[in-house]
Amino acid sequence: MELLSFCQSAPSCHVDKLKWRLVEKSLNLNGSKIFLARKIRPGCVGVDSRSDSFGSEHLSCSKIQNLDQRQHVDNSSILRESYNCYVVDGREGIRNVSEREEVITKVSIPGLQDESNGDHGSPIRSCFWEWKPKLRVHYEKSGCENVNSPPILFLPGFGVGSFHYEKQLKDLGRDFRVWAIDFLGQGLSLPSEDPAPLFKEGVSEEEDQIWGFGKETEPWADKLVYSIDLWRDQVQHFVEQVIGEPVYVVGNSLGGFVALYFAACNPQLVKGVTLLNATPFWGFLPNPIRSPRLARIFPWAGTFPLPTNARKLTELVWQKISDPRNIGNLLKQVYADHSTKVDKVFSRILEVTQHPAAAASFASIMCAPKGQLSFRESLSRCQENNVPICLMYGKEDPWVKPVWGRQVKRQLPEAPYYEISPAGHCPHDEVPEVVNYLLRGWIRNLDSQGSIALPLLEDPESVEYGVSGDLEFVRDGSRKSVRVRLFGSRFSFWNQINTYIKSRARDKETNPR
Repeated sequence: MELLSFCQSAPSCHVDKLKWRLVEKSLNLNGSKIFLARKIRPGCVGVDSRSDSFGSEHLSCSKIQNLDQRQHVDNSSILRESYNCYVVDGREGIRNVSEREEVITKVSIPGLQDESNGDHGSPIRSCFWEWKPKLRVHYEKSGCENVNSPPILFLPGFGVGSFHYEKQLKDLGRDFRVWAIDFLGQGLSLPSEDPAPLFKEGVSEEEDQIWGFGKETEPWADKLVYSIDLWRDQVQHFVEQVIGEPVYVVGNSLGGFVALYFAACNPQLVKGVTLLNATPFWGFLPNPIRSPRLARIFPWAGTFPLPTNARKLTELVWQKISDPRNIGNLLKQVYADHSTKVDKVFSRILEVTQHPAAAASFASIMCAPKGQLSFRESLSRCQENNVPICLMYGKEDPWVKPVWGRQVKRQLPEAPYYEISPAGHCPHDEVPEVVNYLLRGWIRNLDSQGSIALPLLEDPESVEYGVSGDLEFVRDGSRKSVRVRLFGSRFSFWNQINTYIKSRARDKETNPR
């Protein structure tokens, strides 16, 4: 979203410079090394539009001219003025800047709805869609009255469901049509009947509460395996039959892989893909279509009924995984900010573990084969088909560390990559204000065909070099700030190392021990 446009339409948005610095740069301008970072006027963002090209501005600054690199400059007097351009020794052009000092902007963004004042956001409806006989898909939707707005589909991570996107449904449902689904075998998309029932004679009531452990599979569950290929097909038919038009797909963790895989196979159904800490791999066993000979080596690949040895292992592992204490510890790992309220998420996860089909479904998921396409292959196909991709990664994720998102960025240098801190594996739930703000901006940028700039990209130079911003918002009456870094198209591994070394050197100079 273009910050200028957003500020004009939403008074709650305010942008200013966090700090000003007179920075020494290496320029190919007769040895001159001084330039002044431009000041952005309060409440808006922009550059002087009177320009012939990048590096050929008609400068409107009259206060500073002909500064010699050895001349002392009174910063306080300069900064009392308002400038909207770069000044380099009183001359035009900054094309040959060999290094850039990162300038951090401060952006006030809207918070979520305030339920204490009766604002509960956009209403959420819980629904079921029968995809195939006995295979019912649970989903939630919001904002369906926004008939002319773009549709957005959210895909959850492993072990959760549509409930993990409640903050997106309530907030983004004000402006868009929003759906969130539960993958088959997870959430409320678990089967309503036993896929492989035990024989009733001699079976205790406790054993009868564990589904999928019988010896024979019901006809509807024949060849059923909760694999990434099944979820890709599930998403495809959901978009075709329920939504009925191309969508923006947003996926977290496992949902990110499925979103990318679905887009690679069905580009005609996708307007864009947003990856939220997407896992870059899924499955361990070979795919039977891609590697049929290798797949025949493995006697079981997640189908029903579970083999005897798989049942015993599943019971042992599931007992530990479904323990409430372990679930709580797991949530502490994936959320960087432990003050985040996760009571609802915890209770919903615990509720799913009580379902009689949960244990066998977990075994099927963990032993399902890989997809027909890898993550990298799916990414390449999306690139070939010009599917827009946006990356949003929590920096403090202990599982899918930022290095994975940066690898995607290197493969797709033009794709916007926002790194959010502090935020862990689930930034959409931990800092929904930030993720929702970035999503709104990215979608409006695409829908406007680029006439509305991406969030934080008010400066054209930032497209290449990137920019950082402190996004501030109010939550529960307190003001919070989250650092978001947008990597530019010139992002590279060596630039990262160079930046890290320089930042450490500056830290040592500032705080010597």
